[in-house]
Amino acid sequence: MPSPSVTRLLLPAALLASLTGCSILSSGDRKAVTIYSPAVQVKVDPSWPTVAWQLVLSKPSATRMVDSPRINVRPSPSELEIYAGATWAQPATDMIEDALLRGFEDSGRIAGVGRAAAGIRADYRLATDIRRFESDYRGQPTPTVVIEINAKLIHVVDQRVVIDRTFRQEQPVGSTEVPAVTAAFEKGLNALTADVVGWALTSGQKDADGASLR
Repeated sequence: MPSPSVTRLLLPAALLASLTGCSILSSGDRKAVTIYSPAVQVKVDPSWPTVAWQLVLSKPSATRMVDSPRINVRPSPSELEIYAGATWAQPATDMIEDALLRGFEDSGRIAGVGRAAAGIRADYRLATDIRRFESDYRGQPTPTVVIEINAKLIHVVDQRVVIDRTFRQEQPVGSTEVPAVTAAFEKGLNALTADVVGWALTSGQKDADGASLR
């Protein structure tokens, strides 16, 4: 798995203060901030169906702490902090949305897919809620990356929920270093994207096949 893309730059003081206000990984240099951008490449499963219907992706929902470029870490069950001197290139909601869009597009298995804002005429809509996007120490010396989302596949015409499922990926880090943490996020995001794409294609096609028989 390739390492996440990294860019170093100096951020304005106001933004820097918001990034370093609380963290378990403080450093003497509070000016340099590393920006991480996980790369998503979904491996297509041969069992995935090729579908003739179209899909729109709703903007993922999330709590304010998750819908942020901060990289969240949970040192204990009741604490949620951020890594100092590091940030995502975009909030988790945008990362999940981009990963899913690319996953469907790159699969080559769907007639059309786009964001809800694109205004395409779709047969199904995928709604997602991000529940966790963090590294969690769980009382261990090194953290585990946890990504959890709930996904609903909705039939657009009658707004019927075709199927609902919660997806979860856990990736042990084996280190406390931020690059290792972000690499685990990248691995988990790739796996979760593949799970959701395959599930949505298969579930939507089963529903479409059933509709043609009704």
